[in-house]
Amino acid sequence: MDAHSRGRADEIDPADQWVLNPQTGNYELRLDRSAGQSAAPSRSHGPSAPAAAGAGSEASGSGTATATETPVPGQRRRRVPEQSRGGRQAPASRRRPKQGASRKKKVLLWTGGAMAFVLVGGATGAYLLYNKLDGNISVVDPIGVEGKGFRKGEAFNVLIIGTDKRTGAGNSGYGDANSPGHADTTILFHVAKDRTNATALSIPRDLVTTIPECQTRQPDGTILTIPGQRKARFNVSLGQDGRDPGCTMRTVKELTGVDVDHFMMVDFNAVKELTSAVGGVKVCVEKPVNDPKSHLKLPAGESLIEGEQALAFVRTRSSFGNKSDLDRIKVQQQFLGSMIRQMKSDETLTSPTKLLNLAEAATKALTVDKGIGSLSKLQGLAGELSGIDAKNIAFTTLPVIDNPDEPKPVTVVPHPTLAPQLFAVLRSDTSLTEVKKKEQDAKNAQTQAQAALLQGARATAADVRVDVYNGSGVQGAAQSTLSWLQNERGVLRSTNKSNAPEKAAKTTLTYAPNQADQARALADMMGLPATALQPGTQDAGEREPMTLVLGADFKGAGVPVSGPVKAPDVEKVAADQQVCAK
Repeated sequence: MDAHSRGRADEIDPADQWVLNPQTGNYELRLDRSAGQSAAPSRSHGPSAPAAAGAGSEASGSGTATATETPVPGQRRRRVPEQSRGGRQAPASRRRPKQGASRKKKVLLWTGGAMAFVLVGGATGAYLLYNKLDGNISVVDPIGVEGKGFRKGEAFNVLIIGTDKRTGAGNSGYGDANSPGHADTTILFHVAKDRTNATALSIPRDLVTTIPECQTRQPDGTILTIPGQRKARFNVSLGQDGRDPGCTMRTVKELTGVDVDHFMMVDFNAVKELTSAVGGVKVCVEKPVNDPKSHLKLPAGESLIEGEQALAFVRTRSSFGNKSDLDRIKVQQQFLGSMIRQMKSDETLTSPTKLLNLAEAATKALTVDKGIGSLSKLQGLAGELSGIDAKNIAFTTLPVIDNPDEPKPVTVVPHPTLAPQLFAVLRSDTSLTEVKKKEQDAKNAQTQAQAALLQGARATAADVRVDVYNGSGVQGAAQSTLSWLQNERGVLRSTNKSNAPEKAAKTTLTYAPNQADQARALADMMGLPATALQPGTQDAGEREPMTLVLGADFKGAGVPVSGPVKAPDVEKVAADQQVCAK
């Protein structure tokens, strides 16, 4: 009889037979009360039986059977505590161990699911459970997605997509009845190369952007090319015209200039099942909610929600803020932060039942790319995330303005200066919580030689004339820089000259000797290093502009080229903060 079957006659949950030993930090199989370990509290275990296959048993000096620890796939074997005199293992201390960072680093930040097979050790059931969880995961192989995995010392980005497709039991009353599954909720999750912090950037579904041409693999193996689309809503980058998650990944790359390495897609069931698996998620609202559209009913203050109520909470638009999708995004971010805290809590970590339920729910809910399309690969992802403290996970939203092309705007477009700056934060692997420190460090590190080269008279912004060329490879870099120069710095005599003849490795400003005062003024505004200034030999005409070519070192409009990225003034909240929805 294996670990899954043992105890069924007494209606004992098999998962509860695996109990955390606070001395070793391992989950160990408690067979019966006669064993050398104490039984789990409030449980009456069945009669003694042979150890599960693979777990092994050995008779102690007194003839009492004890479960021996066996290696777990993907884990380092731990030292078994010395046995006390008489052959019995020393009883586990009843004292609750102090919560420490080392144990929390083992937690799966997103699902907790890869811990599942740890709980069943080397028992026969481990193999069956692992295969079951592995088989739960749906995999899509988007064309052009490398799926390179995770390399030490390199940042990576995962696109999390929540669709409005009405699949799953009880979801027929939600969403658009004919929706093929659009990108209803999208978060670009950036993980820093040193794994100390992460940024979760929400992208509004009603954002108007360019959806590039993409290819999808059809069920019969043929390749379908789907034309690109200009001035389209972001949410139709998935589902519409047969677009798959790879098309959404390309759209995000086109929009932000950030390479997207992997995607994770979930539907309505994910929210319901994951929240139920962890026993509910705590949320807070400033005033009572009774929303007839989403059927959300909550009292003022804190509530524990799960299942249908949790789904209603993240879907509602009529109860918070100005009833827009942007305010709904804030509520979703608050919900996700709370869910992360719940998954990392002792209440979840010390419950084998919750961890197993969470693993089952998470793997059923996920559709992922081939690069993370197995339980072992998801465990690898979890390992990369597990050391990040919740206080260093920053949630923010793409800065937007109302669409100027609409008389009564119902859609939005990226903010012309704040959005490029935020994209630059991601591309430069800069933490939103550490930007100010890095800015100060850069100022302190500026060399006197560079400062000396930039000394001299400076022209006023109104006198600066410059043509801006984009050689950076970042779409829209010239236009965003022009908007920033004109609107934020008053350089009205600036012109967007579109793409440079060829890509440039470095940003350069070419000027005539009689334009040196203008060059120094522009260099100050843009944070250009002295090496970017390229003086000519002949004076320029009175109305002749300087030439600014944005290179690969361009980080965003208003972002210093010679220093670290400057944090844009955007609203953000850390995952460890409890915020009440307004």
